[in-house]
Amino acid sequence: MTHSIPLYTAAQVQNFEQRAIDAYGLSAGELMERAGAAAFAFLRARWPTARRFIVMCGVGNNGGDGFVLARLARATGLELTVYQVGAATTVRDAALVALTAYRAAGGEVQHWYGAARLDADVLVDALFGTGLTREVSGEWRLAIEAINAAALPILSLDIPSGVHADSGAVLGAAIRATATVTFIVRKQGLYTGAGLAHGGHIDFADLGVPDAIYADTLPSAQLRTTDDLLLCLPRRARDAHKGLYGHVLVIGGDNGMSGAVRLAAEAAARVGAGLVTIATRSAHTTQLNATRPELMCRGVDDVEQLQPLLARASVLAIGPGLGQAEWGRALLECALNSALPLVVDADALNLLAQQPVRRDNWILTPHPGEAARLLQCSSADVNADRYHAVRELAAHYGGVAVLKGVGSLVACATAPVTVCTAGNPGMASGGMGDVLTGVIAGLLAQGLTCFDAARTGVLAHALAGDAAAVDGERGLLASDLFPWLRRLVNPSI
Repeated sequence: MTHSIPLYTAAQVQNFEQRAIDAYGLSAGELMERAGAAAFAFLRARWPTARRFIVMCGVGNNGGDGFVLARLARATGLELTVYQVGAATTVRDAALVALTAYRAAGGEVQHWYGAARLDADVLVDALFGTGLTREVSGEWRLAIEAINAAALPILSLDIPSGVHADSGAVLGAAIRATATVTFIVRKQGLYTGAGLAHGGHIDFADLGVPDAIYADTLPSAQLRTTDDLLLCLPRRARDAHKGLYGHVLVIGGDNGMSGAVRLAAEAAARVGAGLVTIATRSAHTTQLNATRPELMCRGVDDVEQLQPLLARASVLAIGPGLGQAEWGRALLECALNSALPLVVDADALNLLAQQPVRRDNWILTPHPGEAARLLQCSSADVNADRYHAVRELAAHYGGVAVLKGVGSLVACATAPVTVCTAGNPGMASGGMGDVLTGVIAGLLAQGLTCFDAARTGVLAHALAGDAAAVDGERGLLASDLFPWLRRLVNPSI
């Protein structure tokens, strides 16, 4: 059982549309009528007092959706300006039928030359749909730039024009929508990276397409929801004891970097790990023991001192404040020689990129820069297709990979990529990644699989960040998440 929401690629969408036509007699024109009607209904619900609208239509089916919406809006007496971007002579098939119907109802279409002032209560973006794969240029790019510059509320149909439906990347230029109504199925590119930033509020309309069309198709990705916490974090038994919930050993904190291990260790404890020990420089132990006495802190200035701690641990978390000097390298090598499951972050990832190894019982948690080093590419390459990057991480290094950032992704070899859209810009601050490391390690210690610990930890961490940001995103500290984490990992209370 899962509450996750399926996400699909553009190729899968095209296949579903063809099945709807072939098996259920839903013509392309009928689907277009339903899309335009659904978008118009959302438009009126979202902006009920708006009276003046601009609809910017392209030459493909997305433009056809826009013409249907324009016809319905005109029939209700709303003030409309409809612009055609691209040559009207290239409009074909169902889109041409929609354009002809709009004109037959008395509607006018102006060719957009780039000089027109875009002034309305709401602007509708119907330029490009999910089929766009090339970089936007020429009059199309000028149109997108003019729409964004107009600073109007924008409703995009199916996907913001200029966003790649699969990767979420911006193809040269893209609409920054206030809201997007996406049709038939949810497109995975809307939920990560630039796609998530450009989509605004995302509404979904299935257009009445029968569920049987999707039944035998595995989603390309799954959107994690709050209800998923209930599946992985059941209520504890009355006779529980700390020995049932694992022992996390957090390794890191080179000279001057004790805060990182402290954050990771407390996060592991806050999500319910039975015991948490910190292995760090001896100079840090007194302070750490005094500030959070529930955490056991041990001085480890050489590898020999780490061995007895490994013998008592059930899960390792390594990387926060580890550094890349000889001390950190030696500790990482020792940890990798252990058979214990690991959560690997920060400098441990940077060291791993220099000497790659593969194993199945670990979770790697890079941000795009660290992922780029692991994959020997650039951060731009990673962000150009985050889904591909996270799958490559899991394929090359084994286990589970978490690609952090807006719309965090979790991948393993045996399941669709999991997507988390929770979180906020206030979490772009020091220590947030250390807290995530501890959260995932704490859940792993309690018996969750690597995949479940990673995707549940990412969701809980992001939701805690959103709860803590109620008082404002600027100035949000990583430690502000702790009280919220405790509430979120007890959903059955």
